[in-house]
Amino acid sequence: MANFRFPFTWPWCLAALVSSCAALNAELVITNAQIAPDGFLMDAIVVNGQTPGPVLLAQKGERFQVNVTDKLEDESMNKSTSMHWHGINQYGSAEMDGAAMVSQCPIASGHSFMYDFTPVNQSGSFWYHSHFQLQYCEGLRGALVIYDPEDPYLPMYDVDNESTIISLVDWYHENAYDIASGTNPASTLINGVGRYEDGPPVPLSVLNVTAGKRYRIRLMNMACRPNYLFTIDNHVFTVIEADSEYTTPLIVDSIQIFCGQRYSFILDANQPVDNYWIHALPNYDTTFAGGQNSAILRYEGAPDLDPEFRNWTSIDPLVEENLHPLIDPAAPGAPESGGADVSLNLVSVWDDNLRFLINGYSYTSPSTPILLQILNGSLDASELQPNGSVYTLPANKTIELSIPGGQPEGPHPFHLHGHTFSVVRSAGSDVYNYANPVRRDTTSNGGSGDNVTIRFRTDNPGPWFFHCHIDFHMEEGMAVVFAEDTNGTASALNVTSTWKQLCSSYDALSPTERIVDQHRRRHLKHQIGH
Repeated sequence: MANFRFPFTWPWCLAALVSSCAALNAELVITNAQIAPDGFLMDAIVVNGQTPGPVLLAQKGERFQVNVTDKLEDESMNKSTSMHWHGINQYGSAEMDGAAMVSQCPIASGHSFMYDFTPVNQSGSFWYHSHFQLQYCEGLRGALVIYDPEDPYLPMYDVDNESTIISLVDWYHENAYDIASGTNPASTLINGVGRYEDGPPVPLSVLNVTAGKRYRIRLMNMACRPNYLFTIDNHVFTVIEADSEYTTPLIVDSIQIFCGQRYSFILDANQPVDNYWIHALPNYDTTFAGGQNSAILRYEGAPDLDPEFRNWTSIDPLVEENLHPLIDPAAPGAPESGGADVSLNLVSVWDDNLRFLINGYSYTSPSTPILLQILNGSLDASELQPNGSVYTLPANKTIELSIPGGQPEGPHPFHLHGHTFSVVRSAGSDVYNYANPVRRDTTSNGGSGDNVTIRFRTDNPGPWFFHCHIDFHMEEGMAVVFAEDTNGTASALNVTSTWKQLCSSYDALSPTERIVDQHRRRHLKHQIGH
């Protein structure tokens, strides 16, 4: 994987020199290309000519200056774009969050925008992706890691670099906008490559290890729909991070990982020198036959061959409620039912118009970004568009959200922008834990009978998306926006003229240039012979 590095010794500066480390300066150029990651040639969106895009590597406390240039030409995948930094809380920089029509206007084709922000007290595993329409399903995504020179787990591993990142992606053999509800992907891509049924034997991704060494593996689900059951034959994992938050060590032998989630685990290369299957089983009927949904763990000295079959069965899976924060573990608010300042129950249903509704409203993008509406003086939920999908929250309060499960095409991974949250009740459990619940930014709402409950503090002014990270479901309305501390938003941010210019450029486009609707997409594809 290509990446952006810094002018200092890998992987981090000495603690005494952290303040002198360079900022992350990167150029991301977004273009269309034909690619064949599983051997089937497809039109796609690529970042600097590749998907996943280049790995962005930073140091805790460093400033990000990432210039995104939009050179998209294929209207069937939309020509405008945006970039969201998934898991970065954007304290004091909500205008850099990258959620189209929430925190910014999209970047019009032929234009660029400099995302300029400094993550506050954050390190760990993140990723970046388009937050405009379904573009990340077309390939616009990549990994992002912020290293911590004071990582408390440094003595427990020997290797942690771009070679130990594992990304999981669903890949389709048709335009994302034409995929029917419930359609299974053609393949699973692990670090950008995979195989599909009856397809060519594409060389699989290989994770190379040396016997006796310990590796920090950063597992990232960048998919648009599936969750995966991740295993490596004959190996167990010590989980130390969930969604960029340190957890107390937890030993497991399989990890169910939902869209948008990330885990770090320590892999001890303590098995005989050989090749071992890495498996990512999607949550639908499928197979590992022919190397599908698979990659290879290869010990130094092992032959360049596919692994042999091993009857490896998971007996100790990761259970979310068994994860606990390493630092400051208590959930905010009083440790009891009703112990939050504001409580909201977000009930989602699927209607006859093939849309998801939350509390009776299906989210649709407004014509003016919600942040711009706030800066222009709209401060109450009744004034903010889209009507019914924006909730205003007071500053410096504890918020409790309950999200019942059981909706069609679930379970649904809900992601909150601008915050991490404490999961005081996890999917599959009826226990409320206020003392040390896992803290993260994406969690499953489970199945029928579940009432997943999370808490967070409103300490970050701005409008923050809360949505299902199955991207098709977000486009079908499974989202709300929390407009936090609307009175204090303007003074908390430093909105620039270049940010405002995004709307001028985007608004100058014709309606069909802004968003290409389904009917026009089919017409365009027929015209250009795709």
